[in-house]
Amino acid sequence: MPIWALAFTYWIHMLATVLWFGSLALLSLVVIPAMRKSLDAASQTKLMAAIQKKLDPLGWFSVALLLATGMFQMSANPNYDGFLAICGQWAWSILVKHLFFLGMIAVNAAQTWWLLPNIQRAMLRQQKSGDMAEVARLQKREKLLLNLNVVLAILVLGMTALARAA
Repeated sequence: MPIWALAFTYWIHMLATVLWFGSLALLSLVVIPAMRKSLDAASQTKLMAAIQKKLDPLGWFSVALLLATGMFQMSANPNYDGFLAICGQWAWSILVKHLFFLGMIAVNAAQTWWLLPNIQRAMLRQQKSGDMAEVARLQKREKLLLNLNVVLAILVLGMTALARAA
């Protein structure tokens, strides 16, 4: 692979990482805490739905870019001995990194296709009944899943650092 092509894949990989991981961290550490202190539950849900509508496509596009560019990078690495050839610190670090990354994808899928639609349906039911208990319960799960993804992102970055040090 020409050096410019490898450099381009590294750049795209880092850009996708910053976009996805950065948006997760911003939501978890800044937006949600500020939102919970300043908005009522209905407004929080509306704001989160609007944010997710913008961030979900960006997150899934980042996942696709990370998968594509990561495969190129891995195959170009001199430590790569083949699919599931696990020998040495680099290979173990990359394997664990990919397991954490798959966990992030699973959490992201649960948020996108299960939790957020359930929150929206609960909000519609809440408008009729006035009971916010279900919405509050789902919002706690949302925060938990978001925090889990931030922790997994930190672990992915840690495994990347360990692989680079190998």
